[in-house]
Amino acid sequence: MKEPYKMMTELDQSYVDRIIPERAAEANKNDFGRVLCVCGCAGYTGAAYFAAQGAVRMGSGVVTLATPERAWPVLAVKLNEPVVRPMPCGADGMLSREALPALLSLAEKADALLIGCGLGRSYAVAEIVVTLIENAKCQIVLDADGINALTAHKDILRQAAQPVILTPHAGEFARLSGLENPQQGELTLFARKMGCILLYKGHRTLIAAPDGRLYRNHSGNPGMAKGGSGDVLAGMLVSLCGQGLDPVDAACAAAWLHGRAGDMAANARSEYGMTPGDLLHFLPDLLKRYNTREW
Repeated sequence: MKEPYKMMTELDQSYVDRIIPERAAEANKNDFGRVLCVCGCAGYTGAAYFAAQGAVRMGSGVVTLATPERAWPVLAVKLNEPVVRPMPCGADGMLSREALPALLSLAEKADALLIGCGLGRSYAVAEIVVTLIENAKCQIVLDADGINALTAHKDILRQAAQPVILTPHAGEFARLSGLENPQQGELTLFARKMGCILLYKGHRTLIAAPDGRLYRNHSGNPGMAKGGSGDVLAGMLVSLCGQGLDPVDAACAAAWLHGRAGDMAANARSEYGMTPGDLLHFLPDLLKRYNTREW
């Protein structure tokens, strides 16, 4: 049976170089995107930290992190660049329904929206995720618990204003789709059926577009298989979306740059000893090639 995708594009440095734009000399923070990260809960502040910092390091003009008020004290101390907004939460330390008006207001002002890193799982969280997808007009990236929240609501993806980008690992995708060890054609069929962009994380991450295009990433290494690495990727991805890149291009560039930063970290610190924080450390060096000139 012929695979139902148009062709496989292999991602490399030259491909990504064609995607990342040169920055205009006359620019201000609004030119580089305002992104909103709805992330974190009590006990899972690290995920929110890595996502917000991933967006900062990828070049967003303004990063706002909306997080439960019980997680806010930790994150407000750890994060200097992002604006950290405390949101109403329940006794479980996760966002409550009372957070929705503030979240919807923040989403109206955002150029791109990330939902999910460390949010936790509850009925209230699921309602918040669904409501944001229904109402947000900007590009949405769903990661981790943002994806888990759609297990019983995945048809909502078709109602989004723009194709939602999903960034699942194998377990999250299996819960969402019922497919374990999916073939490339099954990933593409899912993206087509749901009208979404699928960034399926693995040894060779695959990006499936709703029009049948398929991309395979070749950067990255086993040292990146640590909690927090995917949160950095999600932050990088929402940053590129907020800067105005085509969402499929943003997914391809984020996947490759994330893996290449991981390769630099492995070379310097070892696959055993590298951390997600090392990805944030090496990403700026990787991005020097896109400077407007030598300074």
